[in-house]
Amino acid sequence: MAVKDLLLALCVVVAWGVNFVVIKVGLHGMPPFLLAGLRFTLVALPAIFFVRPPRVPFRLLLLYGLTISFGQFAFLFLAINLGMPAGLASLVLQAQAFFTLLLGALLLAEKLRWHHIAGIAIATGGMVLLASAGQSASAVGGVTLTTMLMTLAAALCWGMGNITNRVIMRSGEVPIMSLVVWSALVPIGPFFACSWLFEGREAIAQSLMHIGMTTVLSLIYLAFIATVVGYGIWGSLLGRYETWRVAPLSLLVPVVGLLSAALLLDETLSTPQLIGTAVVVVGLVMNVFGGRLKAWRAVRA
Repeated sequence: MAVKDLLLALCVVVAWGVNFVVIKVGLHGMPPFLLAGLRFTLVALPAIFFVRPPRVPFRLLLLYGLTISFGQFAFLFLAINLGMPAGLASLVLQAQAFFTLLLGALLLAEKLRWHHIAGIAIATGGMVLLASAGQSASAVGGVTLTTMLMTLAAALCWGMGNITNRVIMRSGEVPIMSLVVWSALVPIGPFFACSWLFEGREAIAQSLMHIGMTTVLSLIYLAFIATVVGYGIWGSLLGRYETWRVAPLSLLVPVVGLLSAALLLDETLSTPQLIGTAVVVVGLVMNVFGGRLKAWRAVRA
């Protein structure tokens, strides 16, 4: 990979890692469903007037938007709003890789390799350690069973979106920005409906009338930097390089997430949580690089 493209990939990794801190900050001034609805409104508008719609069946576009956009961020925003530390959320959300593998095996008849199974088992052990480690000393609410399950539900929705994306790509070449922008229309209605039903008209009115600059900047970051720019660059890199060159860099997202949360939000991890975090990272690394271990041993032999 060219140095310029590697730097671009690392910029996306940093943007996506800091994204969790920005979500936490944005939720200080606005309820989760309203924040998410405004985020995808800014992603879709005015971009749909400049980006051609993707040539995919409407049912697939609908399913993609409901899973990777609405489901993922509804659960993630709720979990962080209830106290899930931003840094740990960035790590636990990477369980999407394992859900994608399992759903691919169940729905697309894709084969699971030994390192996939080992990675899932190791990471699951780490998740159990995190869930049983108790609350973070610096986060209100912290890691509870509820926030952990919500974050895992977000990861499951992301995995379902990945499977839908694979089905879409099998039907023909679809520009990633076209898919991102037009699928952003799908969750807007559900998010605003949920905000009206669960957060209430008064909360919506108060949030919009007294919106602060911090919330505005958070929305701009979430919509344009993390979504439009991030996915645009990442999709471009995947289009020009083999997947194995680009995808492993996403393992750095939770690293950036944990570091940025520690620096900007003063989040700290207890010793059991540090151990659980390390175990999850080992599982993720095993999932990505375990398949090369056998080849490496063969070369050494």
